[in-house]
Amino acid sequence: MALAVRTPRFQPRPATISAPASTSSLAAANARPRAGAAVRTSAASPFTEATSSSRYRRDAWSYAADGSSSSTSSPSSSDAAAAAAAAAAAGRRDDEIALQLPELRRLLDVLRASRGKGAEGEGGGGGPGRVALVGTGPGDPELLTLKAVRAIEAADLVLYDRLVSNDVMDLVGEGARLLYVGKTAGYHSRTQEEIHELLLSFAEAGANVVRLKGGDPLVFGRGGEEMDFLQQQGIRVEVIPGITSASGIAAELGIPLTHRGVATSVRFLTGHSRNGGTDPLYVAGNAADPDTTLVVYMGLSTLPSLAPKLMKHGLPPDTPAVAVERGTTAQQRTVFALLKDLVDEVKSADLVSPTLIIIGKVVALSPFWVESSEHDALKTENSYASKAR
Repeated sequence: MALAVRTPRFQPRPATISAPASTSSLAAANARPRAGAAVRTSAASPFTEATSSSRYRRDAWSYAADGSSSSTSSPSSSDAAAAAAAAAAAGRRDDEIALQLPELRRLLDVLRASRGKGAEGEGGGGGPGRVALVGTGPGDPELLTLKAVRAIEAADLVLYDRLVSNDVMDLVGEGARLLYVGKTAGYHSRTQEEIHELLLSFAEAGANVVRLKGGDPLVFGRGGEEMDFLQQQGIRVEVIPGITSASGIAAELGIPLTHRGVATSVRFLTGHSRNGGTDPLYVAGNAADPDTTLVVYMGLSTLPSLAPKLMKHGLPPDTPAVAVERGTTAQQRTVFALLKDLVDEVKSADLVSPTLIIIGKVVALSPFWVESSEHDALKTENSYASKAR
């Protein structure tokens, strides 16, 4: 099947989000490449990747330029900017916590002072703040709920993940502090326990804390763990749901996750592996139900193991499937293929994380599946014609 890079027709992108530079660039974006072709868009990633220079600039406040924790004043903006630029240029990640701790302590002191508390949290004050776990959807900022936008705009401190889009981050108020706590394969900027402690510390200091998560906080987002921890500590927690990637991306491609007579249920699977291995976390025989739509989150690295297991458990090899990289953003790329061919096609297209995988008969209901099939049929016909000549 063909790899598609153009924007689906169902939800045209407003010019303010992804305007093509010229008529020629529009034609290039809409051109359908040959099947399996590795196509790269020139635009930067829409997400806050771990080594993003823009991410370091946004977080410049939290990097002490001289590495000293004894000073009570923050480093100058020029020093902070220089430190952030140096960190971005070097792709520095391992020493982030050490760099940020002095400024985190200063921010906590400022928050406590503003609430009438001492440095150790004693004395009067207006009580603890609150934490909102906010889902930001798959990337398109227009898929945010109104409640999420209001929470983001009112935040004092925002802790955000790698897959929160830059367009969403632009909604954060100028006075709010930003702190990156993202995770990616093989590297966690902070452990889950450290994230718990950061949320607790700032909430106890009286801050209005917003924890931004890509997709929905309670769908493979570990929001349940954060909510449970904070509630046990007496912190008020609000969960603001986001459009999970399955719904947002399926709608973008015109794929109904359930459909009368085609799919009677939908199942969400995590493609993560234990300890960074190649096997998916959980695949059982009942996951290979031809009448169930399977949606695999974070499954790019384990797909070569997942697909054969599904077929071994009885899912037909000709089951329609699609892999979608950076869905709902201007950089979205899709690969449609039969299940038996999906691994090879995804590898040929060189898709990167984040990629969502949808497997099931409903995929064939997408008009892009029809276009991909027609494209492959034409390619095969042309191949035979060339050999005949």
